[in-house]
Amino acid sequence: MLEACLGLLFGLLIGSFLNVCIYRMPQDLSVVRPRSFCTVCKHPIAWYDNVPVLSYALLRGRCRYCKAAISARYPAVELLTGALFFFYVWRLGPTLPALKLCLYGALLVGLIFADLEERILPDEFTLGGAAAGLALAWFVPVNDEMAEGLLWLAGLQWNVHWISVMEAALGAAVPSFFLFLGGWLYLKLRHKEGLGLGDVKLMAMIGAFLGLRGALLTLILGSVLGSVIGYAYIRITGKDPSSYELPFGTFLGAAGIAITFVGLR
Repeated sequence: MLEACLGLLFGLLIGSFLNVCIYRMPQDLSVVRPRSFCTVCKHPIAWYDNVPVLSYALLRGRCRYCKAAISARYPAVELLTGALFFFYVWRLGPTLPALKLCLYGALLVGLIFADLEERILPDEFTLGGAAAGLALAWFVPVNDEMAEGLLWLAGLQWNVHWISVMEAALGAAVPSFFLFLGGWLYLKLRHKEGLGLGDVKLMAMIGAFLGLRGALLTLILGSVLGSVIGYAYIRITGKDPSSYELPFGTFLGAAGIAITFVGLR
């Protein structure tokens, strides 16, 4: 439990950094410099006003200097990231598999909120995450058995590490290809873009971490969530379904996190 609590604290800190990325990356701003500032009055934020969750509560959700409201997204991202880190370390202990899932969860939290707010999925998270997933597959096995089955049919035998990397590569390539194909067909038939490349890259990242089965389950669940919740939101708010841009990446990200809960039961 001590390790899980430390994971929670570390997750809160990572969540604070994710908030910086969510705000700055869509604007092509450095996530390192300058230091954190109020998005309204641009006044630099002192360290004691930048403590995850606590500072937001003490400031009652307002900037100390201009009194402008601070988005509830800030504590939400920090709490969600901290909760994920706590859960993964609690279930798996201070291990490499837990570290891999913590990285995966942090990337998805950043992508969920970036897409929700700006309809942008930064390449630093999607493509960088896909590369990280492939690299980590060498050290933390992707137990999907799809690649192993293909190798068996071909009469080949590979090192277990390479099999794991191949599982991750299959997970990254196959679902993202079908998602890309679906978007391409929609464009050809409807003559307008229905799916951004960011969603395809996000699917590749998820597959690199989870393998083919996990990625396909994520794609199915994310599509269902997007259809049901998106349709309900459009009906409730009265938006035009033909022009409203659904943050599909947000639903894929939520589904990608949910799949990890099922796998750890």
